[in-house]
Amino acid sequence: MAYAKSQALRRVMRPIQVLLQTTIPTVTDDWNIARFSLLHQYLASLKNTEGQPLCVVIARDREADSLGNDPVLSTLDQTEFDQVWLFAVDVGDGLSPADLAGLTQFREQGKGILTARDHMDLGCSLCALPDLGAAHFFHSHNPDPDTSRHRIDDPYTTYISWPNYHSGRNGDFQEILPQEPFHPLLVNPERSDGMIHYFPAHPHEGAVGVPTGETQAQVIAQGTSLVTGRKFNLAVAFERHTTKTGQVLGRGVAASTFHHFCDYNWDAKQGAPSFVDEPVGETMQTEPTALQDTHRYMRNLLLWLAGQEHD
Repeated sequence: MAYAKSQALRRVMRPIQVLLQTTIPTVTDDWNIARFSLLHQYLASLKNTEGQPLCVVIARDREADSLGNDPVLSTLDQTEFDQVWLFAVDVGDGLSPADLAGLTQFREQGKGILTARDHMDLGCSLCALPDLGAAHFFHSHNPDPDTSRHRIDDPYTTYISWPNYHSGRNGDFQEILPQEPFHPLLVNPERSDGMIHYFPAHPHEGAVGVPTGETQAQVIAQGTSLVTGRKFNLAVAFERHTTKTGQVLGRGVAASTFHHFCDYNWDAKQGAPSFVDEPVGETMQTEPTALQDTHRYMRNLLLWLAGQEHD
């Protein structure tokens, strides 16, 4: 009995093992994993109540073996990782069938996955993931079932079509609308009302929603287009649950854009790939509560995906 208790305590005290991963190889002039360094640094800086590291973070871009499979993603269920933050920055070829199988089996072990994409069809390799993939609506793949949303929202970057919700400039914050019932992912005890109010903004966010017939997911927050005034979903949270076939699926999140997590959107001075040419903002840096809210959201994601709501 004492041994069992000591083993249980060891598991509780063990740092959360986190994988930050993109779906593209390391390409300098693209959204490679180095452009998520501020997120990496923040997560790695977190401590538990005993002053020990709250998590261990590994950050990597996709690699392909001789069969075209990523050696980590395709065997993810055999690793020590507890959660994956998957930034789908590809144009549709970012996940092989073996990669998808590894991710699926990983979540079937009760572990957590965050998926984030961007405008139009950017990141549409996510569509093949069970339920999480169905929460991502693209232009040519799994389009939004609400056909009234099949229209351009951001009129400035003319080569990008829908979905492309304009929540603000890169480097600025956007004010979010938490959805009821309020989700623990949006709790911020440092705010007077206990809620997160700001996310990083982006000129052309993608679309997410609760898949038809899905009962274990909810939209947790919405944004507002600064162009059209239209409300759009920012994140969908999937609860841990047991499927009809008896599989226990870990928690998951579908995010409208990977730019909520990107250096450039936390601080535009960090720079972006050369193909990014929209005007930049700076309110993420000039409004202290904006970065505070963003950090709290990242901390909440880490703990919630690990099966915890408070540390």
